[in-house]
Amino acid sequence: MSQQRRGLGKGLGALIPTAPIIDPEAPASAPSVPSARTADSGLKPVEGAYFQEIPITAISPNPRQPRDVFDDERLEELASSIKEVGLLQPVVVRATGADGGFELIMGERRWRASKLAGLDRVPAIVRSTQDDEMLREALIENLQREQLNALEEAAAYRQLLDDFGATHEVLAKKVGRSRSHITNTLRLLNLPSNVQLRLAAGTISAGHARALLTLDDPAAMDRLASRIVAEGLSVRTVEEIVALGEATAGPAPRKPRAKQPVAPALRTLADRLSDHFETRVKVDLGRRKGRIVVEFSTIDDLERIIDTMAPEAANAMRDLSDE
Repeated sequence: MSQQRRGLGKGLGALIPTAPIIDPEAPASAPSVPSARTADSGLKPVEGAYFQEIPITAISPNPRQPRDVFDDERLEELASSIKEVGLLQPVVVRATGADGGFELIMGERRWRASKLAGLDRVPAIVRSTQDDEMLREALIENLQREQLNALEEAAAYRQLLDDFGATHEVLAKKVGRSRSHITNTLRLLNLPSNVQLRLAAGTISAGHARALLTLDDPAAMDRLASRIVAEGLSVRTVEEIVALGEATAGPAPRKPRAKQPVAPALRTLADRLSDHFETRVKVDLGRRKGRIVVEFSTIDDLERIIDTMAPEAANAMRDLSDE
C-alpha cells in the first residue's frame, strides 16, 4: 500500500533535525553532520536524537514494555484516523545494531495501528541518549522556535504529555503559552478526520475548529466545516450558528417544484383528446417544446388507441404481423 497522504506534519518530528548526513569518506570516529534543515529553520540540534522515516518492518516492540494488552477496537479507530490524516505523532526508537533494526522506546500503540493501516514507513525519533529529561527539554525548546500548524502543535503537545511525562503547567511555562491555550490546542485532536484535513490545509482556522468542537455530533461538525469553506463564514458567525443550534439540524429538505399552471386552451385540448381516445391524455408545454402523453392499460387498449389515432398505420402493422 502506498504511504499515507502528506502535508499534515509529524508532530515532534517537525521540531527535531532529520537523520544526520554521513560522509562515507570521513573516518568512522568523525561526528555526523546535522542536516541543512537545522540551520535553515533555526532549530537547535537535539543531542542524542534525530528524526527519520523508518520501514515499519525494521521496528520491533520493546520486550520490556509493561503494557501487554491493547484494545483492538481502539487500535482500529486509530488505524482509521492514520489512513485519513497520517501519523501525526512519531514513535521513539533506538537503533539495535548494524543490521539496520530499531527497537521501540515509546509509541507501540501508534506502531501497531500504523501496521493495521498498511503503512510502509513511519516517522520516528531515533534516540541514542538514555537521558529522557535532556531529550524532552530540547524538544520543548524547539517547539518555541518552529512555526507549526495548529494540528502539528497539538500533536507535539500530546506526545510530550504522553511519552515524556510533561504536564500542562510545564509546557505552558516552557513555550510561553497559557495553560488554557495548551488545553484548547490539544482538543483539536478530537476533531473528525475530515475536519482535521481542512484545518491542516488552512481552509478553516483554529478559531473555526474550536467553535466546531462545542458540537457533540461529528457529522454536524463536518457539515458546518463544509459551510465555512463554501460560504466563507467568520469565526463569530460559526459561534452564533452553534449557539442557536442551527448546526445540529440536518440539511433542509428540498421543496418540491411548484407545478406550472396549465393554460386553459391546453386543458380544453387535453379533455377533447381524452374523450376521443377514451383514455386519459395530458398535454404539457415547456419553454422549448411540448409533449402529449396518452395512457393505456393493456396491449389491446394500446392497439385500440393506435387504431383510432392512425387507422392506416394500424392496418399496415397487422399485415406485417400476418406475413
